[in-house]
Amino acid sequence: MNNLNFISRRSFLGLMAAAPLAAALPSSKQIPVGLETVSVAREFAKDMIGTLRAVAGMGYQCVEFFSWKEGGQFYYDWTLEYAKQVRAALDELNIRCYSTHNPTQAFTPDGIGKAIDLNKVLGARYVVGMASEKVASLDDFKSVAETLNRTNETLKKHGLRVAYHNEVIEWKPVDGKLPMELLAATLDKSIMLQLDMGPCLETGNDPAAWINRNPGRIHSMHIKDWSPDRGYKVLLGEGIAHWKDIFAAAEKTGGIEYYLIEEEGSEYSEMDTARKCFRLFRKLHG
Repeated sequence: MNNLNFISRRSFLGLMAAAPLAAALPSSKQIPVGLETVSVAREFAKDMIGTLRAVAGMGYQCVEFFSWKEGGQFYYDWTLEYAKQVRAALDELNIRCYSTHNPTQAFTPDGIGKAIDLNKVLGARYVVGMASEKVASLDDFKSVAETLNRTNETLKKHGLRVAYHNEVIEWKPVDGKLPMELLAATLDKSIMLQLDMGPCLETGNDPAAWINRNPGRIHSMHIKDWSPDRGYKVLLGEGIAHWKDIFAAAEKTGGIEYYLIEEEGSEYSEMDTARKCFRLFRKLHG
């Protein structure tokens, strides 16, 4: 049985082809700040290029496109021709996407070829996946890691790398062990551990401590806050995240290359939320 059941929730774009990403990025004081585009899913469904233009106007420097059928944005279904049009729009707007968030089939022998072609057109560096709720046992997670390690070897030949994105299931103990710890120990060290802060906070774990335990592997993070009474329906700074410690760990230890703000809803519209969170990030980060 194949236990690599990646959730098709977030995905799209990139820009950075074969050159090492770290070498092409600004100094630690100028780390790019991007938007995980699931944050504006409904706007993207109505007008993707127009929404990209608005996001760039807010000051965002990159985006990560998601694979999410409900929002009508499933980058893996694109043709290469359409991917070229998206790349042209990104170039025109002077924004980048260093990673794409991918569905299950992108990590299969039959589907990896298309993933490679699309990501090379878009200029992506990292091909991000995540495990679904069907992955439950430690053996399941070991199977996921084995599949990703094999896929990573193929991607490296094309200037790409695998990244693993966590959700809640990785932070809940299974047989006394955190799946996230097992994955960190089993995945090849060249595979990015893309930290989604929300599930880490929600399950009572410490993002800064996790980053410090995995030096040089947290190349990007999904920046969001969480509170016990409002869940994810909070803006940055309204939850329990200790931002000073998190940013220090990411930039001194984690090897952060770009941040991705992700919002799962607030009392404001999608676009107003994205605009407010960018400003709040700048205030919190400095």
